[in-house]
Formats: sequence, structure tokens, C-alpha cells
Amino acid sequence: MDLSLTVVILFFSPFFLLLSSEACNAVDKEALLHFKHQIISDPSNLLLSWNISSDCCTDWEGVSCDSSKRVVNVSRPGLLSESDFIVDTYMTGTLSPFLGNLSNLQLLDLSDLKELKGLIPPEFGKLSHLTHLFLNSNKLKGSIPMTFKYLLRLEKLYLDDNYLSGGVPASLIGTLTSLSELGLSGNQLSASIPNTIGKLEMLTKLDVHGNKFSGSIPAGIGELSNLNYLDLSANKLTGSIPHSIGKLSSLVLLYLNQNQISGSIPSSISGLISLQFCRLSENKLTGSLPASIGMLSNIQRLILENNRLTGELPATIGRLATLTDIFFSNNHFSGKIPSSFGNLQNLQTLDLSRNQLSGPIPPQLAKVQRLQYLDLSFNPLGIVSIPKWFPKMKLFRLMLAKTGIEGKLPSWLSSSSISMLDLSSNGLVGKLPHWIGNMTNLSFLNISNNGFYSSIPIEFKNLSLLMDLDLHSNKFTGHMKTIFSKKTQDPLGHFNSIDLSNNMFIGPIDDNVGEIPTMTDIKSLVLSHNPLGGPIPKSFGKLSSLQVLELEGNSLSGKIPIELGDAKELTTILLSKNKLSGTIPENVMNLKKLQNFDVSSNRLSGRIPPHKANIPVSAFKNNPGLCGSPLPPCK
Repeated sequence: MDLSLTVVILFFSPFFLLLSSEACNAVDKEALLHFKHQIISDPSNLLLSWNISSDCCTDWEGVSCDSSKRVVNVSRPGLLSESDFIVDTYMTGTLSPFLGNLSNLQLLDLSDLKELKGLIPPEFGKLSHLTHLFLNSNKLKGSIPMTFKYLLRLEKLYLDDNYLSGGVPASLIGTLTSLSELGLSGNQLSASIPNTIGKLEMLTKLDVHGNKFSGSIPAGIGELSNLNYLDLSANKLTGSIPHSIGKLSSLVLLYLNQNQISGSIPSSISGLISLQFCRLSENKLTGSLPASIGMLSNIQRLILENNRLTGELPATIGRLATLTDIFFSNNHFSGKIPSSFGNLQNLQTLDLSRNQLSGPIPPQLAKVQRLQYLDLSFNPLGIVSIPKWFPKMKLFRLMLAKTGIEGKLPSWLSSSSISMLDLSSNGLVGKLPHWIGNMTNLSFLNISNNGFYSSIPIEFKNLSLLMDLDLHSNKFTGHMKTIFSKKTQDPLGHFNSIDLSNNMFIGPIDDNVGEIPTMTDIKSLVLSHNPLGGPIPKSFGKLSSLQVLELEGNSLSGKIPIELGDAKELTTILLSKNKLSGTIPENVMNLKKLQNFDVSSNRLSGRIPPHKANIPVSAFKNNPGLCGSPLPPCK
């Protein structure tokens, strides 16, 4: 048989037809291999199966083709779930412009690869069939290519968490009319949000938080009738909230927090009938809350804290039966708390702290049986005594700092299940009662800046969950050992912070304080201005988490222990106004994280050790024997 006849027979054989029909398109294969060539690190071998000798349609992981053997999907994300576990990996390299030759591509997912760098190639604008583009969570820089305006079929575009900069051109954004989800958050995008955003009528999700967008919120945003998720937070937006926002009847989430938005909240907000999560905090909003806020029939979380809102709280808020959380802290609200708040049967958090609200607290609040967190601190409520109906609320956190409370601690607290209690800066007096030991759920206790006296009762040791304690500025006496040696419930109940300053506690501080189990995790220990006497315990050096140590005006004597330099997390060491002698240990002065250091008004001597921290002259003054920079040189 001659050779030409063999070739003809082979060409028409089923085997050859099978081979030719299964081979993926050569242009597609070249594009993907070029992308692989530009990846310099692939520790999880995401692209291992991509090789020149195999079929990219059938053998390459993360690649799928259509019936004509054209590549339609490329999906190699760094975060993917496999049968029983989640794979979290990365790839280092750049995006190949050859990927723009995948002319049938519908989905490109190279998200969460962490280390993809460089520019987004303008050639991506040739991907006219592309519906899904995910490049989020990488290190891509430069601007969004203008060629993206040709991606007319694009439905989902996620470029979040990169280093993209520049503006978003109006001509680009206005053409992507098929877009349903747009994620640009966590970049360095600037300029204004174009009004042409209103042309994207299919849009359901718009997330551009964490950029540098400026200017006003475009009025055109009100045209996005399908929008259910709008996050413009953490930008530099100014101007007022457009009246047109009330047309977004499908909106479920609205985050405008952390901007510089001014003006009042428009009454048109009543049109947001689907809204569940509203966050307008950290802005410059003024004026009073519109009564129409009572029309938000599906609202769950209403966060307006840190603004300049004024006037009385509208009673219509009491109609919002679905409301679980109210955060109105740090505004200028005045008048009384509306009794209608008692109708909020699903309310779990009520934070009205740092306003100008007056008393009395409406007794109707006792009906809110799901309320767990109540913070009315820093309001001129003139409470005098905590109302007798308070125990009816099953509170988890109770914060009533500086609300005018007087007299003794109410005894009903002994049978409460409160975990966080703040009654600081009031007119409370008397001894700390023995029943304090019954409050075994306490993890946070602040009764500072009151008129308590007496020693700490032995029952205090039962507070085995207590982690943060602030008793400063009272008249407590006796030893601190009862506090330091309280019980724990491992891993809970180890102190995080203690402030006992400005009392009359006596010392000396126990030598082994740094070895007591309850102290092992402490970050902040403030004991200043107590007549403690005695030395600084060497065991403080064993407090491996300690960041702040304040022992000013404690009549401490002896040397600064060299062991203190073993507490590597220390950022603040304040030891002024004591009777400390000897030299300053070099390893203490050269703690890597040290920022605040003060040993003024002691009896220290010798050369100040060379140090990198920027510590002022005042931190060493009134130690007659000290010399060396920043003081005058040693003789």
C-alpha cells in the first residue's frame, strides 16, 4: 500500500477524528500556556496539569470548553473548597495579555491568589463573551482599563482588595448595562462616583467601600431599582444623602458610614421598605431624625452613632417590630427616651450613650425581654437610683456611666446574670458589698471614679470569669492580693486589664505576682498613686503579654529590675514620682516596642543607656545622679 493511501485512510479513521475533535483550540491553548509562563510561583500546583502535550479541554484542571472546543471557563482561585476541607493558597506572577485571545471566554476566576501583581491588561476588553470576572484579593495595580467598556455581557465584576488607583470613568461605567454585581472595595480608587452608575438598571450589588472616592453620592443612584446591597463606606464622600435614595425599595443593606457626609437624613428614607441593615455612622449628619424612619418595616440594625444629630428621638421608632439593634451613641439627641421603645419586642441592643438625654428612663423598657445590652452612659439622666424594675430585664451588659446614680450598689445586682457592668463616674458610696462575689458572670467591671471605700472583700475571688477590672479614683484600702489571686475558669477569667490607680491600696506588691495564673495574660496593669512601697517585683518580667505598666507615685524603692526587659510586648513604662535608685537597665530602655517611658522624680543615677525610642528630657528629670543623652553628658 502506498504512503498517500495510508494517510487518506488514517485521516478518515474514527480514531483520528476522535483526536482532532477533542483537541482544544490552539489559540486558547497558547493563551493559557502564556499565562502559566508568567506565573513564577505556584506552591499548590494549581497549574500543574496545564502542559503542552495534553488537551486543555479535558485534562487541564480549572478549564472547561463548549461543544466547539473553545475555552469558556477558567477558574483557578486561591481559596476553594474541596470535599472535606478548604484550600487556601497563592500564585505569584502577572496577568498575561494573551488571556484576551480567549474570545469565547465567559468566566475568568483568578481571585484570592494574593500575589498576582502588575496591571490588568487592556486586552481583557476583547473578551466580548465574558459574563463573570473575578480578580479580587490580589496585588494588582494601575487603573481599571478603559477597554472594559466593551465587556457588554459582563454580569459580575469583582476587583476588590487590590491596589487599583485612579477614577472610574463615567463612559466606562455607563456602558456595562448587563452588570448585576460590582465589587471594587479595598482599593485606592479616587475621584467621584459617576452619575452614569444610574444606567446600570440590572445592578443588585454595589460595593466600593474602603477607597478614596470623593464628591457627593450621585443622585442617579436612585434609579437602581433592583439594588439590594449598597456599601459606599470608608471613603471621602461629602455632600448630603440624595433624596432619590428613597426610591431603592429593594435595598436590604445600606452602608454609608465612615465618610464626611453632612446635612440631614432625608424623610424619603421611608421608601426603603426592604431595608434590614442601615449604617450611617461616623459622618457629619445634622438635624433631627425624620419621623418617617418609623416606616422601615423590615429594619433590623440601625447604626447612626458618631454624628451630630439633634432633637428628640421620634416615637415612631417604637413601630419597628423587627429592630434588633439601635446604636445612636455620640450624637446630640435631647429630650426623653420615648416610652414607645417598650414595644420593640426583638430589640437586643440599645446604645444611646453620649447624648443629652434626660430622665426618667421609661419603665416600659421592662417589657423588652430580649434586651441584652443597654448603654445609657454619659447622658444627664439624673437617675439618682437605678429603677426597681431594672431586674425584670435579663441584661447581659449594663452601662450607666455618668448618669447621676447616687447611694450604694443596688443589692439586686447580686442575683443578676450581668457580664459587663459599668457604673463609673457616678456618686456611688459605701463599701464594696460581700455579695459582689455572687456576680460570677462578670467579665468586665468598671466602678471607677466613685466614692467607694473599704478593702476588697474575700468573696471577690469568686469572680472567676472577670477579665477587665477598673476601680480607679475611689478610696479602696487594704492589699491587692485578693484581686490578683482570684479564681479562673480556664481558659477564661485571666486578667486582660487592671486599673487600681488613685486609691489607698497598700503594698508591697507580691514578689510572685507575675507567676499567679490569673495574671499570665494581662496586657495593661495600672497601679499608680497608691501608697504601695517596697520594690518592683522581678516577676513582672514573666508577663509575656504586658503592654502597659504604670506605677507612678507609689513610693516604690529599690532598683528597676533588669528582668523587666524580658516583658517584650511593653510599649508603656511609667515609674515617675517614686524612690527608685540605681541605674536604668539597658535592656529595659531598648525594648523594641517601647514608646512611652518616664522615670522622672526618682533617685536614679549613672549614664542613661543609649536607646532608639524617642523619649523626651522630661522623662528623666529630677534624678540628681542621672546623666547622658537627652540629659547633659556625664562628667
